[in-house]
Amino acid sequence: MGQKISGSIKSVDARGEPSYRPVRRELRGPDYCRPARLDLLLDMPPAGPDTQLRHAWNPDDRSLNVFVKEDDRLTFHRHPVAQSTDAVRGRLAYTRGLHAWRIHWPARQRGTHALVGVATAQAALHSVGYTALVGADGESWGWDLGRNRLHHGGAPPATYPAFLEAEESFVLPDSLLVVLDMDEGTLSFMVDGQYLGVAFRGLKGKRLFPIVSAVWGHCEVSIRYVNGLDPEPLPLMDLCRRVTRLALGRERIHQIDTLPLPQTLKNYLQYQ
Repeated sequence: MGQKISGSIKSVDARGEPSYRPVRRELRGPDYCRPARLDLLLDMPPAGPDTQLRHAWNPDDRSLNVFVKEDDRLTFHRHPVAQSTDAVRGRLAYTRGLHAWRIHWPARQRGTHALVGVATAQAALHSVGYTALVGADGESWGWDLGRNRLHHGGAPPATYPAFLEAEESFVLPDSLLVVLDMDEGTLSFMVDGQYLGVAFRGLKGKRLFPIVSAVWGHCEVSIRYVNGLDPEPLPLMDLCRRVTRLALGRERIHQIDTLPLPQTLKNYLQYQ
């Protein structure tokens, strides 16, 4: 089950002007259906600071040309090393469940090869020259944010989002959401609240870490774990809460305290 989405991406360039004419068409098919479990995950309160740190960049699993900042352990900094592509993995690997994390990467700091994705522990973290390192072999899967291309295993890169025509392009905003569903074996992305569809399949049974690779000197990229869901069926109470919050809608979600309900139930509806 999922919802049909529109193929319209709203983004602006560095001058605040639209980067292209938005695509106006309905997208159908399983790859474009935003999973209901993802809606439930995004409706939950975001993970706290301690959880985010457990899912942050790993200072011991990186190229020597990058370092995790001591005053902000969710962010890494790349040294201005010429003719080098450098990557860093997250601390935790995922083998089951649904997980979402936000990548903040200022558009002006991306350069020619800025890739976001997932990788096994065997994926390379450094390469000579400027290259699409994430996805260069069979151990990683990456989205090139500048060229709108998917990379894996050295195969010819595919266009992503797939609804883009040959001459269409768009400039991504500074932040994007990575969605990894280890139960379905898929990797997807969201931008400005829009689900862009499945980017990769066939990931079930693997052990995967968040990863990015960069070439821009002094770029800083942050990761912020949003939340996760176990693969087990959700309790009926959780499903009822979700239905109630959907019925209220965004406009009335902050009026839960005014409902004629016991305080304990009001607190539950607000994840308190």
